[in-house]
Amino acid sequence: MPHLFAGEFTAATSMVAQVESVNQAIGISIARYAALALAVFRGREAEASELIATFTTDAQRRGEGAWLPFVRWATAVLCNSLGHYEKAMAAAQQLSQDSLAGLRLEANWAVVELIEAAARSGMPERAAGALQRLSQTTRASGTDWARGIEARSRALVSSGENAEACYREAIDHLGRTPLRVELGRAQLLYGEWLRRQRRIREARDQLRRAHQLFTGFGMEAFAERARIELRAAGARALKRAAGTPDVLTPQEALIARLASGGASNSQIAGQLFLSPATVAYHLGKVFAKLGISSRSQLARALPAQPDAAQPAIPRG
Repeated sequence: MPHLFAGEFTAATSMVAQVESVNQAIGISIARYAALALAVFRGREAEASELIATFTTDAQRRGEGAWLPFVRWATAVLCNSLGHYEKAMAAAQQLSQDSLAGLRLEANWAVVELIEAAARSGMPERAAGALQRLSQTTRASGTDWARGIEARSRALVSSGENAEACYREAIDHLGRTPLRVELGRAQLLYGEWLRRQRRIREARDQLRRAHQLFTGFGMEAFAERARIELRAAGARALKRAAGTPDVLTPQEALIARLASGGASNSQIAGQLFLSPATVAYHLGKVFAKLGISSRSQLARALPAQPDAAQPAIPRG
């Protein structure tokens, strides 16, 4: 389930519904975890957060600790898709250090999420350490998927020509696999990097490709990330997946989204290559346009996340 093929994503929805009916008849709960994976990939924060909290409580109550690594991986993916990088890093870090995970696949998946979250949180040393662990697995495998994931992760801790070479390598390898979701994430990250290098035309190309993939799969949060970046790159507005107020400029919308996820002005400045004073200026304009007076009100004021609870970070 964590790595859905292009043709399987839509079919998984009906499969979950069918298995859930069987669950009710025989009293098992496997399909609920499939439902969680789908909610996470779709970026449905309120639904996924509720499932994460419920599954964590149930697993602890029943002594089914083997399910907790899956829930922590799901939390990391959800938070990365929403740009809540510190929360993603906390969940992925906990899983990668959890003795319950052992050699489970979730531990490897979590390392990938940890690298992205740490790099975007301004903690390159944590990302670099996680990359070393990931490389031990991917190089032993040698598949296009493994090599593509490693290259994408390595790009996040690289700069200049090295970063670009890694992004291109990642897209090349992942483009040979049926894992369109992972290809889309590589294109999104490369597009974000290109925009920050002020290579706008190239950035738009990568971001449009990512947006098309995510929209086709119904991956609303990742699609929204791509859409916001496209608008910031001056591209024509695309159909929104989750939505942000039209009254905000692309820059304001991006800063508001990051701030609503708990990022400080300094952290936002580091991610967007701005000064903290510029971030504070834009946030002031956001508050005025939305009719609010504090950061704590942002999540409710942004239509992109109506009635969304903060994603729960499961504790062991």
